[in-house]
Amino acid sequence: MAFIGIDLGTSFMKGAVLDLELRQLGHVRRAPFPPQLVDAGPLACEFDPRAILNAVGGLIAELLACAPDCQGIVMCSQMHGMVLTNERGEAVSNCITWRDQRAAMPHPSRTGLSYYEALTARIPPRYVRQIGNELYPERPVCYLFWFAEQGKLAPGLTPVSLPDFVLSTFCQSTPGVEATNAGAYGALNLETLDWHRELIEELGLGNLCWPALRQAGEVIGYLDVNGARVPCYTPVGDAQCTLVGSLFEEEEISLNIATGSQVSRITPGLELGDYQTRPFFDGRFLNTLSYSPGGRSLNVLVDLLRDFAKSRGMSSEETWDAIARAAEQVPETDLEVDLNFFATSRGSGGRISNIRGNNLTAGHLFRAAFENMAGSFYECALRLFPKKSWKNLLFSGGLVSKLEILRGIIQREFDASYRMPPYAEDTLFGLLILASVFTGRADSVAQLTRQLRVRSLKD
Repeated sequence: MAFIGIDLGTSFMKGAVLDLELRQLGHVRRAPFPPQLVDAGPLACEFDPRAILNAVGGLIAELLACAPDCQGIVMCSQMHGMVLTNERGEAVSNCITWRDQRAAMPHPSRTGLSYYEALTARIPPRYVRQIGNELYPERPVCYLFWFAEQGKLAPGLTPVSLPDFVLSTFCQSTPGVEATNAGAYGALNLETLDWHRELIEELGLGNLCWPALRQAGEVIGYLDVNGARVPCYTPVGDAQCTLVGSLFEEEEISLNIATGSQVSRITPGLELGDYQTRPFFDGRFLNTLSYSPGGRSLNVLVDLLRDFAKSRGMSSEETWDAIARAAEQVPETDLEVDLNFFATSRGSGGRISNIRGNNLTAGHLFRAAFENMAGSFYECALRLFPKKSWKNLLFSGGLVSKLEILRGIIQREFDASYRMPPYAEDTLFGLLILASVFTGRADSVAQLTRQLRVRSLKD
């Protein structure tokens, strides 16, 4: 049975034909996301929804040509993207994505406060806890508040997640939203798994028509393909989908280290705490600490060497190789680096200290930086697993995948074994797993994950 899977990112999109019988990906395609609109205003990040529909439609059509017997379409998307629609499902706003920061603008009637600060001043701490601590300036509820305070939010509009807007438009169906994307709005009460009506009213957003909450695997509509009705399933969040494709299990701790970083744990039930909590699959939840030091912080140090590397004719990849070799030649260092150059779970304000005459070298610098990262990840892990009951580490993300020395330093910090995702296209493979569960080929995500883990060990 062939499905089509679409990973709708806001930098680029990926798609593939999913073979549910052989559990293999085929015809993987990659396409650019439409360009950002340049006249959307300061701190705004908007895209033309018509251009998005055209781009996704083109990718689906390309894949349908490779799978004329397609039996269904599944989709995940980078979370926090949203389009406002009217009662006919038509877009009345541009698509606003997670990079939008207009909530950080000064509030005209609240001297010294931003819109985001004015918003948080209205919300009791228990509300923030109930929505899983998912209240950041780039969340949809925050830029909806900005619209409301500006008088630009007409009653009756529906805030629709980006992938639900796309599929509901294609299927001409009423948009809804599944929990993994609903949680990204910053307005889902995790204790009730319904919209947090009190928070919504407090922020002046009660006159909106909030989308119906759907179950994972629910068919939201059909596409007409060569005379056949092809079901489209409610989209899911990309972060959760990627972890599914990595075959993430409850006894593991996930360290995703790329431009940013996330430390995550699956819990069988709701466990709210001093971290972000997100809906997962099979009634489970994902506890996560985001914004730990990652590639973005390391790039501050890399930039110190970049001009020198360019003068030697070195590419970016060669620069990283040189950094890794230099750090490998330094078995230990007393140089100290704090990578909190940007806001992280440990605050902000990085530094390089304990500089001596013989330790301010590239090898010592990056050895100290990698050790700081490992320590930060370990602190995050203890907040998620206070009893240190994890069995092993799951590494994912471009940075940790290419730096063996970083993996080794983190492994020693945790004193635990680690593994890498068994499939290169882990997000698309996550869609394959979900499609298998949605169509009854497995009882649950957890069950199929265990089966595939056994298969990957044999391979």
